[in-house]
Amino acid sequence: MQGEDPFDQGAGSILRQPKAVWATAGASVVAFMGIGLVDPILPSIAKGLEATPSQVSLLFTSYFLITAVAMLVTGFVSSRLGGRRTLLAGLALVVVFAALSGTSTSVGELVGFRAGWGLGNALFVSTSLAVIVGAAAGGSAAAILLYESALGLGMACGPLLGALLGDASWRYPFFGTAALMAIGFLCITAFLKEQPRPARKTSLLDPIRALGHGGLASVAASAFFYNYAFFTILAFTPFVLDMTPYRAGAVFFAWGLLLAVFSVLVAPRLQERFGSLKVLGASLLLLAVDLLVLGYGDHTAAIVCTIVSGAFIGMNNTVYTELALGVSDAPRPVASAGYNFVRWFAAAAAPYLAPKIEEWSDIHVPFVVAAVAAVAGALVVWARRSALTHEAEALEPKHAAEDGVAAFAD
Repeated sequence: MQGEDPFDQGAGSILRQPKAVWATAGASVVAFMGIGLVDPILPSIAKGLEATPSQVSLLFTSYFLITAVAMLVTGFVSSRLGGRRTLLAGLALVVVFAALSGTSTSVGELVGFRAGWGLGNALFVSTSLAVIVGAAAGGSAAAILLYESALGLGMACGPLLGALLGDASWRYPFFGTAALMAIGFLCITAFLKEQPRPARKTSLLDPIRALGHGGLASVAASAFFYNYAFFTILAFTPFVLDMTPYRAGAVFFAWGLLLAVFSVLVAPRLQERFGSLKVLGASLLLLAVDLLVLGYGDHTAAIVCTIVSGAFIGMNNTVYTELALGVSDAPRPVASAGYNFVRWFAAAAAPYLAPKIEEWSDIHVPFVVAAVAAVAGALVVWARRSALTHEAEALEPKHAAEDGVAAFAD
């Protein structure tokens, strides 16, 4: 990716892509909106369903726990159904369970429906990156940035949609997401042709075997600690800010904008100048400092630090995605599944543990734990820097030759 300009207006530009790529990217925006959708309405959901913060936080835990486990299944399914059918199956599940979430009469029902939503999202998100990489013009550089753009835009718009619809009722954002995903289903149906299937079908154990590669295992381990910090901010901070849906939505919209800008515009330039590992290590350490100030500062500092954290999260997301896809010799969908299997467990743990830690101690300690996790992620990168650098460089020609070829044909 370094040395390329994906915004160049030539054939490889991020802006000049086939309709199939735009349709998949557009649906990806809505899929990522579903992650941050509930942020501004968490207090409203707790009030409406007479639930505690730790009970409501299970909305994230069930979602990401199922997502993590489902990562072992996505390659198995997509290598048999094909990319298009897998995307459509995932979208259909999200439409059904997002709509059911809006009808919940108890927090237990809502947690269960979010688990079904997580399964659909796992099928869609893990496959969408491979589809975009395979169908995009200009190779993996433009494709990954387009995917990260979709992630950033979805993360920014999710809280905004949650705030706008959730101000009237906490149920409306769920119905709104179901409607948008139904539109995404129609777009994928109309514009995306079936992807080539692999010569060898992926087994359920392939992602686990892929983690036997030292470089990929190191990236996954570092990302595990990073995701704990990331989702402490996403799931626990709304209770700390204690704001109306509109104000919380505005805070997380600004957070998402920074995430998008730094993932797409800033991270590639910093990587080219300083190298991926230095950028990642520095960003993780700065995120740790940001978390400590967020935890111990006043209300204004908490708002500012929440927004600023989007910059570090955006840079981290881009670097981690590139390392996971390029550091091992495993096919990209298999490497992505193994990597996501590990990191999403932290996304499931943080929303549950953060409010529990507060109950056991005080409101500051969850942020201290998250900061320690971010530092641990940086230490893994530092300890494994030689292997990560050498392995990524050795595999660069191989992956460069694969660019433009459907990821499912790996």
